[in-house]
Amino acid sequence: MLELVSAIAKSLVEHPESVEVSETESNGTKVIQLKVASEDMGKVIGKQGRIAKAIRTVVKAAATKANTKVVVEIVQ
Repeated sequence: MLELVSAIAKSLVEHPESVEVSETESNGTKVIQLKVASEDMGKVIGKQGRIAKAIRTVVKAAATKANTKVVVEIVQ
């Protein structure tokens, strides 16, 4: 899942070298934290959060196929 989120984020931003993806586990749920440069935050979130929602939907579909539960958080 980390590679999936990283690949999507790096294709969206202007500074792909500043993309950081980390994973923690909480109560049986994997939490993937995505951190990008502050000037790229709008590109990852999108208008009215549409791109962020799309990223979460793709990751959730992949997690469902792998029979796990994953949450994507976008942090500054």
